[in-house]
Amino acid sequence: MFFSQDWRERIKTENPDAGFGEVGKLLGAKWKELSDDERKPYVEMAAKDKARAEEEKASLATGGKSGKESCGEDVGDEDDE
Repeated sequence: MFFSQDWRERIKTENPDAGFGEVGKLLGAKWKELSDDERKPYVEMAAKDKARAEEEKASLATGGKSGKESCGEDVGDEDDE
């Protein structure tokens, strides 16, 4: 995803008539062209983000606020409806 976010506008600029699916195909082709060294920053960003997401998920599972609570919705008080 980080690679796609970084390259999407470049691909669209180079291929202004390409539709959404075509842009995706071009991004995939560009990714395959990259060397391991060129891919490394994107792979590292993805690994770091995955670790962050897992920590966040674990925090929620061990007593962090649920999505409804953090959105300001009343949880568990159904008699108010």
